[in-house]
Formats: sequence, C-alpha cells, structure tokens
Amino acid sequence: MPVDLVLFDCDGVLVDSEVLSARVLADEATALGYSLSPEDCLDRFTGISMAAVRTMIEADLGQPLPPDFEARIRAADQRAFACQLRPIEGVEAAIRALDCRRCVASSGSPEKMRFTLGLTGLLPLFEPHLFSASMVARGKPAPDLFAYAARQMRVPPAACLVVEDSVAGVTAAVAAGMDVLGFAGGAHCRDGYASMLRRAGARMTFERMALLPALVAQGR
Repeated sequence: MPVDLVLFDCDGVLVDSEVLSARVLADEATALGYSLSPEDCLDRFTGISMAAVRTMIEADLGQPLPPDFEARIRAADQRAFACQLRPIEGVEAAIRALDCRRCVASSGSPEKMRFTLGLTGLLPLFEPHLFSASMVARGKPAPDLFAYAARQMRVPPAACLVVEDSVAGVTAAVAAGMDVLGFAGGAHCRDGYASMLRRAGARMTFERMALLPALVAQGR
C-alpha cells in the first residue's frame, strides 16, 4: 500500500538530542537525591513524555519532586541544545526527497519541538504539523498520539508510516495500526539497538537517513 503520511518522532529521529537530554536529566535527578546515570535515563525514559518521567521518579522516591522540576529540565536542556544540538545526519535531504505528506508526533512539548527544530533548521519542513503527547490523554507507548496526528492530517492509519527510535514509540505505532520503521542511527543507539526495535514491532530498521526515501517509496 502506498504511504500517504510519514509521522516522524523528533528526539533521536530528526534531532540528535537523546544523549544530551539523558545527561541533563541524570544531573538534575541526582542533585535531588535520586541517583541516575545518563545510561539509566536512556534505558528507562527514551521515548516517553517528561510528565511520565516525573511520575516514574516520584514512584521510586515515594515523594513528589519539586514543583519546578520540569521547568529546570527544560532550561537545562535548552542550554545544552543551544551549544551542542545537531540534526540527524542526512535528515533534511531525506525529508525533502519524500513525495508524501509529513508531520512530527513527539513525546516532547510543542515548545521543545519548535526550539530544537528551529535550532537545526528543520522547523519550516514541518510547521504547522507538530503534534505532542501533551495534546492527548496518554502518551507513548499508548497509540493516542499517532492516532490523533493521523486524524488531524485526515489520513487513515493503514496509509501511515511512522519513523521511530524508541521501544515506546514503536509500540505506540503498532498499537495505532500503523507501519513503523525503526531508526537506529542516533548517538544513543548502542549495540543491539536495532534488534530491540524489531522485537518491539518495527517492520524494518535502518541506520542512515539517506535510505529513508527509498524505504517510504516501497510502501508497506
């Protein structure tokens, strides 16, 4: 079946931000007495919303985090991104080569998406079609965000293709009835990462964005 809409995750698919965010989260959580390494953050929190991260940490701590925890994370992320964030290699050319519609469906907030995509020059390729977990009742791994984005774009799930880099995102796409490709080319992707995405339900994995236009053209 031809692909009418490609839904891109943002962090780790469009921008190479996952390692930077993991370092920030580890530092902020550890400063509050919850010891985490960046590797812990990548293993546990990749692909899920900051609200879900907060809930998980509070459950482990047995007490609420400070009210400004998420604001502190956002501010620290922005400082790190401003200095070090880069787009995924080859992603702009790959997006421009697509013959179908496209949007972003991310666990990040709309503000974060606009900031990171703006920094990397990718925002004009997607705006205004930016969809966030904050717009639905349940974030990834629930299917709500992908289903919502497809409805807003007026494309049936069977004609959608999701590009994801996380188990939570792949799981959400499969649950939404969409084809999904697993991207395993970000800086956070370690040995065995592609196999992990396939086990979660990705039909295929790839590590170079230059391959994406041909994969989309193949349909599902």
